Amino acid sequence: MSSSAFLADFHAVAEIGATEHQGVDRQAATEEDRQTREWFRAFAVERGWEVRVDGIGNQMALIEFAPGAPHILLGSHLDSQPLGGRFDGAYGVIAGLHAAERIVRRVAAGDPPPPVNLAVVNWFNEEGGRFAPSIMGSSVFAGLMDETQMLAVRDLSGVSVEEALAAIGYLGTDARPDIAGYAEIHIEQGRILEREATAIGAVDFSWYTQKLDIEVLGEQSHTGATAMADRHDALVGAAKIIVKVHEVTDGFEPEALVSSVGQLTLEPNSPIVVARRVHLVADLRAAEKDIVLAARARLLEEIAEIADAAGLTINVRDFDVRDNQYYPENGIGLAESVSADLGFGVRRIRTMAGHDSVAMNRIAPTVMLFIPSVDGVSHCEREFSRDDDMAAGVDVLTEVAWRMLHGALHDAPEPAHSAITAPVPR
Repeated sequence: MSSSAFLADFHAVAEIGATEHQGVDRQAATEEDRQTREWFRAFAVERGWEVRVDGIGNQMALIEFAPGAPHILLGSHLDSQPLGGRFDGAYGVIAGLHAAERIVRRVAAGDPPPPVNLAVVNWFNEEGGRFAPSIMGSSVFAGLMDETQMLAVRDLSGVSVEEALAAIGYLGTDARPDIAGYAEIHIEQGRILEREATAIGAVDFSWYTQKLDIEVLGEQSHTGATAMADRHDALVGAAKIIVKVHEVTDGFEPEALVSSVGQLTLEPNSPIVVARRVHLVADLRAAEKDIVLAARARLLEEIAEIADAAGLTINVRDFDVRDNQYYPENGIGLAESVSADLGFGVRRIRTMAGHDSVAMNRIAPTVMLFIPSVDGVSHCEREFSRDDDMAAGVDVLTEVAWRMLHGALHDAPEPAHSAITAPVPR
């Protein structure tokens, strides 16, 4: 089937919340997010599909083939990071909608109807840019995070998830469908597929990841009148911590560990006041849990030394801990066989980033697919994937979904269960 309809829709959606340099800014439960949700709703309604919105704002389009049967679910997310890329997440949702339409047409043309139903989902707040933690909607759906607790999470302006969803008309009450399997396609956000000129990545496992929620407490004072020796500057302490978070990777093999501080707030944030409080979040990720734990231990020691030397109080709390997730072997094999049958190169690949599939893999057989990312760049306006690569991914997703609907993963083993810890709302 021609990919022109998919590409037209993808590039049209990219105009919602478009930024100056061809990115998008559609943070969760903003006006721009509402507009993409309205586009999703219109796509489904025009085709006669049922649309549901659940209590955490997940938006679903349901297609019935077998009344009373569970659903194979396809999707990703339409929200973005601030000044984010137009491919991350949105590609998977729009690909899922078009894969579903192709399947409906296939059944209408006389191919055997599946014994289960089909649905496409736009997960709420996968990015976590406005509301922490990330992967919120799918984690609530999977029972890994508490809905009431997540609705109470507030952004930096003090607006809660519940208030924000209500403001855009997407605080739903609809029932969540029963799920028999899940498939998601996403840009790689890395360089492997592009470097190896491979069309499809079949994801086999996710990296271990955890964040450290760090509060640095000093003493507020006058920047012009307080002697340097008398200062307890929380921002200076935070700056030293940020450097340590960056340098901790040096103690391990190259590329074995990635670390960053991506969010920082300070009080009172005045140009003539020494900061009394700084809040920051450090992110640690590695393929091996022991590496993350070793880096965490080293950072805790160094943070304690910074506190003692500067006369600061520094509180550190584990936050958003996600164990490795291993995807079902026969789901990986399905992705490989479909790609080969369609003439596309495929390789097994791990995901360093978190995705909604990591949560869904806890409750249903899950297939995670990647397509190439140019230069591996993501979460910025320069993020880019080629039309031909996107179109190939839709072809693969469609056939993977078709075979899942007809029982390809029926005997899939239970996915490896591992912990995702929900934070206390801030």
